[in-house]
Amino acid sequence: MCEKINKVNSWLSGLFGDQPVPQFEVNTRTVDLLYQLAQSSEARCSDTALLIEDLKQKASEYQADGAHLQDVLLQGVGLSNASLSKPAADYLSALVDNAMVLGVRDTSLGSFMPAVNNLTNEVLEAEKSNRRLERELRALRKRLGATLVLRSTLQEDINKTVKAQAVESATAEERLLSMDFLMVKAKELSNRRERAEAQLVSRNMDKSVTHQAIVQLSEEVTTLKQEIIPLKEKLKPYMDLSPSPFLAQVKIEEAKRELVSIQIVNSAMNKGWFNSFYFLISLFILQAAVDSELEMKVDFK
Repeated sequence: MCEKINKVNSWLSGLFGDQPVPQFEVNTRTVDLLYQLAQSSEARCSDTALLIEDLKQKASEYQADGAHLQDVLLQGVGLSNASLSKPAADYLSALVDNAMVLGVRDTSLGSFMPAVNNLTNEVLEAEKSNRRLERELRALRKRLGATLVLRSTLQEDINKTVKAQAVESATAEERLLSMDFLMVKAKELSNRRERAEAQLVSRNMDKSVTHQAIVQLSEEVTTLKQEIIPLKEKLKPYMDLSPSPFLAQVKIEEAKRELVSIQIVNSAMNKGWFNSFYFLISLFILQAAVDSELEMKVDFK
């Protein structure tokens, strides 16, 4: 623990330099965290120092190569910075800049062509990715439009639902108030009914005049009316008869006389006597006999 604290203090002192180190709570957790940060910082600083040394070494090597190439150009070809024209210097600078952008080792055509091909492939891949992203963007815009329309519809439905709930809530409150009023009235009517029943019992009221008995009698009357209907249908042919037995007997005898006359006429027509004198005499005698018998029966009655 003491070793970690000492290392943390030394790391913080080196980190802040001349500035005072901020105060912090010294406990196991904070010391462990600061110790881990110190180790990570030292590792990064070590890696950075190595990288700096490597870059310095490469820079010195590049400077040596550049000086050697300048000597070769100056001694072999006789070229120098002062001997180049301004367009040639500009072209040379552009060639160097392109080589640095493409990341090639030298400015030869064999180095430039693969780099350009790779760059072209990257451009094609970027265009392909761009087209794919544009399709996805169009699809997302369509989905966003549909989502916005759905959101608007849902918002309208929510507003309608809220209004309907408000109306239903008001209706429910009115019904609750009406229910309370009806419950009070029902209780009052129940008390009045109990008092009335008690009064009727005290006065020895006949049960046949109660509402239940009257309803039962009404149902029985309705049933009897339904049973009477077929009986009325059966008695309908006899409704034309006279209520007096004597007049009814007279009606029956008249009907018998008419029946006998019809039978005689039919018999005469079958035998061809309808135009003969004997038929008329026989019909007159028969009619007189029937009338006489009818008068005797009437006198007897």
